[in-house]
Amino acid sequence: MDDNDLVQVWSTPDAVQAELTRERLEAEGIEVLTKSGLGGSDAIPTGPAYLFVAAGQEADARRIIEAIESGAYALDDDADVGDGGAAEGGAP
Repeated sequence: MDDNDLVQVWSTPDAVQAELTRERLEAEGIEVLTKSGLGGSDAIPTGPAYLFVAAGQEADARRIIEAIESGAYALDDDADVGDGGAAEGGAP
């Protein structure tokens, strides 16, 4: 398999969760292709969503997705998110 071939790394029935996961992967420098299963529009996606990355970035993408699912990116209850600084950086 060529490092540029696309591989599916994740799927979800929740379009919002797919968008949030895509954004986190892209914030970590991974290019993502999102494919919706049943249609809808860009404004109102429906159906399952699938995330694809280049084969050369698959291991990093899976590591980040695992961190998301484990709660590594979750904010503490007392986190200050008022200045937008919480979106910077990686997982703890």
